[in-house]
Amino acid sequence: MSIRRTPEVLAPAGDRAALEAAMRAGADAVYFGLSQFNARARAANFDEAGLSDVLAALHARGVKGYVTLNTLVFDHELEAMERAIRTCAAAGVDAIIVQDLGVLAMARAIAPGLRVHASTQMTCTDAESVLFARDHGAKRVVLARELGLEEIRAIQERCDAEGGVELEVFVHGALCIAYSGQCLTSEAIGGRS
Repeated sequence: MSIRRTPEVLAPAGDRAALEAAMRAGADAVYFGLSQFNARARAANFDEAGLSDVLAALHARGVKGYVTLNTLVFDHELEAMERAIRTCAAAGVDAIIVQDLGVLAMARAIAPGLRVHASTQMTCTDAESVLFARDHGAKRVVLARELGLEEIRAIQERCDAEGGVELEVFVHGALCIAYSGQCLTSEAIGGRS
């Protein structure tokens, strides 16, 4: 049996100009960070106060907006993370993208209607890790960038057989070396993440 899948073209937006460019270029969705808790700390990012306006502009053009809350969170940051999740839910964010399993659990508990995607920073390289993320509330899993087509196909087949979960793959632009999302080596060698 063949399953037809419609791809979603998803583009990063490190600032308002990149967001506008992605919309003009026909992106179905954009992902971007806020002032805290995102792995693209050197990007201009977006502030929480203007998040509702950003989402309104995206949605008016039929574009989805995903917010990256994809860093590891320490105990002293949990209160701020809770505020960020609540802000995203209130603003109408289409999904948050997370790395930290505690953040995934927190989002499911305080904003059960908010979709959660498992970030490439989770380094999901096999079906077991994908199904683990799904079983803990992730609706989509961004696979590790180093996977080949056959590995992706095998993960998809296994996940389809066990109840399914959306999969996302990077097709261009990976700057990281070593394992996906583990950007410290890229930072040390190239001076950027």
